[in-house]
Parts: sequence; structure tokens; C-alpha cells
Amino acid sequence: MAESRRPRDEGADVVPIGTSGRPGRGTGRQRPSAAARNLAPQSRKGSVPRPVRATGPAAPGAQGPTPAPASGDATGARPAARTEERHPLAGIPVTDWLEAFQHAAVELFGDEWERRLAELMAFMRRRLTGDYTVDEYGFDPEVTERFLMAALRPIAQKWFRVEVRGVDNIPATGGALVVSNHSGTVPVDGLMTMVAVHDATGRFLRPLGADLVFKLPVVSSLARRSGATLACSEDAERMLSGGELVGVWPEGFKGIGKPFSERYKLQRFGRGGFVSAALRTGVPIVPLSVVGAEEIYPLVGNIPSLARLLGVPYIPITPLFPWLGPLGMVPLPSKWLLEFGEPIRTDEYDAVEAEDPMLVFDVTDQVRETIQQTLYTLLRERDSVFR
Repeated sequence: MAESRRPRDEGADVVPIGTSGRPGRGTGRQRPSAAARNLAPQSRKGSVPRPVRATGPAAPGAQGPTPAPASGDATGARPAARTEERHPLAGIPVTDWLEAFQHAAVELFGDEWERRLAELMAFMRRRLTGDYTVDEYGFDPEVTERFLMAALRPIAQKWFRVEVRGVDNIPATGGALVVSNHSGTVPVDGLMTMVAVHDATGRFLRPLGADLVFKLPVVSSLARRSGATLACSEDAERMLSGGELVGVWPEGFKGIGKPFSERYKLQRFGRGGFVSAALRTGVPIVPLSVVGAEEIYPLVGNIPSLARLLGVPYIPITPLFPWLGPLGMVPLPSKWLLEFGEPIRTDEYDAVEAEDPMLVFDVTDQVRETIQQTLYTLLRERDSVFR
């Protein structure tokens, strides 16, 4: 069978593989073919070739490109700029830097950025020099207000949309004991109560925490810094006698760890130790009812064997945790209602009456019943869990 051949164009050559880029594209000739010459750009008459910019040091012995003529010579060509002579920040005026800094400060601190920035710098200076004080319990009011409250406030206002009622029942000065129901699987209600009290009255609520709180490595330090202390009669009485606003959650872990089916049903208030402390110091007891915390982590199960192994009261199982991992720890955005009830006076009793178990039981039952009835009233007023 005859092999068909196309006629070869004049001047066109077959380019074999492996020519290593030699001139002539593998033809064996030093002069390029006509087809290759047609691909080269045609230089115009009278045009001056542009100088080639060096991208690195020339090899030893190699002849570099001809430098462009200096400014002011016959050709009038501009000298080539060298990259190492130009800094990335060169040419930016100082006024532009100041304007950018001021704009960033306004975005971060608001319109009063100068005062806020000065306060922040003063705070950092005091921290570095050690020019700050804490009380005998380790409470640091400056850190609590600037960082803890600032971090918790958006959660209270935007996520849980906390609504506070009966703030006038909290004494403006002097010692008082705030007694609240406890719920939510994780004690977030205590943190939200601290923010609500501080924003409404300007006073710091000093929580009484369980032993477990002060055994955890990082949590214990944060609790001390924020004003918490151990839930014992001695510390409670010292704080109340010193005019502090003290918060207590008598249900303890039984309250926050109760199943979702028993929500808003108060557990036992212990032996009434908080009542004894109030009777000895003569401070009023302010009952607090919190609605909305029961729904942030609906507790549907528990793993008691693992809880005993880890030394914690319970391992919660919720509709989202542990199935979604860390995402399951995000609380549901329920609507919260906090109502402070009318204070229960204790200054009518003598300090020795704190040893009367029947009196302590009656006052404890009165506080518990007040909180329970208020919870039922708030639940009837609430239209929806998340609204």
C-alpha cells in the first residue's frame, strides 16, 4: 500500500525530539528556519530597545545587559529602578498612618476611643507594676468588671435576652442574701445573675460555690477572681457582716442535674445553712426566681458510672450532646426572666435564734415556697420558650 505524503513547505523543517533547544530546531543548521523567523516580533525603525532589568546577581564572567543611559543624556531615557532600593512602606505619609490608627481606634472603642484607650493603658500599667488590690477571698473587682462582665454581657443581652424584674428589692447598700433556684445542667444561671445584678444596681454579687468549683484547675482561679468563695457558713457570715451582696443556690447539683421532665420543680434546700447565716447577721433574704435556664441544655440522660470514675456529680446527655461533639455544648437561645421577690427580713430575730432548727426550717420553707410560686406565675406569663 502506497504511503501518502504531504508536500513539505519551502523552508519548513521536521523538528525531531531531543534537540536540546539548539538553534535551527534540530535541523543541524545554526540559522533558524523561515517559519521560526516569522514568529519573532519585528522591531520598528528608530525604536530604542528597552533595558532588561536584572533579577539577580550576574554570573561571574558573564556579560550583562547594556545599562540605560543616565537621566539628562542625549537619549533622555529614564534610569531603570532597582528593586532593592524601594521599601514596601516607603512613600506613605505620616498623616495617613495617624488617620488609619484613629479609624481603627474608633471601630474598636467607639466615639470615646481616647478615654477608653487611656483607661486600657492605665489598666495594663497597673497590672504590670502590681499596683492593684484583691480582698481576702481573692476577689479582683477590676478584672471582673472589665473582662468577665464584658464577656458575659453580650450573651445575656443578645443570646438569652434576659429580662429583669423587681430590681428595687435588692438593697442599694449593706449586706443581703440572694437565694435563687438552680437549673440548666451547667451553672450558667449563676453567671447571668451576676451580670444582671451588676448592670441593674452597680453591685457585685458574691456567689457561694460548691467544693468541686474550687478543685478544678482553671475554674477555681476564675471563680476566686470573680468574687466567689466556698459555700460554708463562716465565709457567708463574714461577707454578709462586711456589707456584701451574697448569692446562694441551695439546690446545688441536684437542681442543675435534674431531668428535663422535672423542670421548674424545686429540689430540697439542704439543711438551711444560708438561713442560719442570715439570722446571725440580720441581713434580708431576697428570693430570686429564674425562668429560661431549664431549656438551655435539656437533660434527658446520665452516665453515672463514668461520672463516678471522673469524680463529678453527673455526665449529662442532651438532645445535642455528645452526639454533635463540641457543637452540642452551645446552649439553646431560650428567653430568660429573672424576678427578685420582696425581701424577707431577719433583723427581727436575735442571733441566738439561728440555733433553733424549727425557726430555720420555717424560714427556709418560706423562701422555697416564694420562689416556687413565682416560677409558676412566670411560666404562665411566658408565651414561648424562645420568645
